[in-house]
Amino acid sequence: MVDDVLKREREYHEKLYSGFAQRHFARPAVRALRSHMVRRILRLTGAGKHSRVLSLGCGIGDTELLLAAHVRKVVGIDLSPAAVRQATLDANRLGVRNARFTECSVDDVAGDFDVVIAIFFLHHLPDPALSSLPGEIARMLPRGGCFYSLDPSRWRLSGMVGRLLIPKMMAKYQTEDERELESGSTCALFRGAGFDARIGRYDFLSSPLAGLFPGWRAGYLAARSLDEILVRTPMLGRLGSNFEIIARCH
Repeated sequence: MVDDVLKREREYHEKLYSGFAQRHFARPAVRALRSHMVRRILRLTGAGKHSRVLSLGCGIGDTELLLAAHVRKVVGIDLSPAAVRQATLDANRLGVRNARFTECSVDDVAGDFDVVIAIFFLHHLPDPALSSLPGEIARMLPRGGCFYSLDPSRWRLSGMVGRLLIPKMMAKYQTEDERELESGSTCALFRGAGFDARIGRYDFLSSPLAGLFPGWRAGYLAARSLDEILVRTPMLGRLGSNFEIIARCH
């Protein structure tokens, strides 16, 4: 079952990374979103100039190449050969020498890291793989090392509205196996593996807006400013679009 899911995910992303993703991720609003993600990762994980960072499901490396300027090195892994080829080409084109991209799974990773990140990755994993992942990450991190993830919430208001108003567009950007995750049970997996883990709320409007209107940078920035208020509003956080796990090794 797990192998079947991973095969379907790989096939879908091979198509995604054969042109569409490169065009979409280069648009102004999406670039602004990725820049915000990098600032957020640096602040919440404490990553800095001496940090070794591993990125799970790196895709074409658009976040990782931005992050590389702030850390010692970045290693990105992905199951999609097309994604890894594009990420490597872009690293070479931009002269980013401290970023390396490899086609492999988590089980194949060797080496020690200070920070592990997973941006929109966990919700693609079948339940058995998700359950075992915290233990796999724990073996890569030293005491005090940090894991950061960002994934869509099961209770997100934007998802409910999207499925009601634009179901075909919602389906276009999702694989048949991915799903929204429940933040509490996801966080519990990391606590069960010995991490000091907590949940963060990332946004309500800004990332969905960047996805729907990737060329509208001003709209994204306005939505991001509003999100900074909404995610701190009591009783609204649960309905946010995406949640974070910030987990530190004891």
